[in-house]
Amino acid sequence: MAKFAVMGGYTADAWAKMIENPGDRTAAVTKAVEALGGKLESFYWSFGDDDFLGIVEAPDDAAAAAFSVAVGSSGALRNLRTIKLISIQEGQKILEKAKMTKAVYSPPGAKTPAAVR
Repeated sequence: MAKFAVMGGYTADAWAKMIENPGDRTAAVTKAVEALGGKLESFYWSFGDDDFLGIVEAPDDAAAAAFSVAVGSSGALRNLRTIKLISIQEGQKILEKAKMTKAVYSPPGAKTPAAVR
């Protein structure tokens, strides 16, 4: 399964409701992720622009996007972002493919591929 970082913030109204009725949001997030065939790996509160960070495993990009659309549509979140995470091993494969592609790519205005100049 692919991994995704899901981060964002709570609205002022959501914070007010959580203060009135404190609880662990992990159960709600877990239930939503599992409904799409995924798994919540970890969930943190954070300081700064973002109030939370979740690491989610999802069967595919569509499931991760559906999770974000579903929770984002609640109106309780702001600046919600879902970022696909790439393992170091996948990164190595990407670099090899980039090396091969760079050898044949011609940037705008060039008459020969960038690696041949």
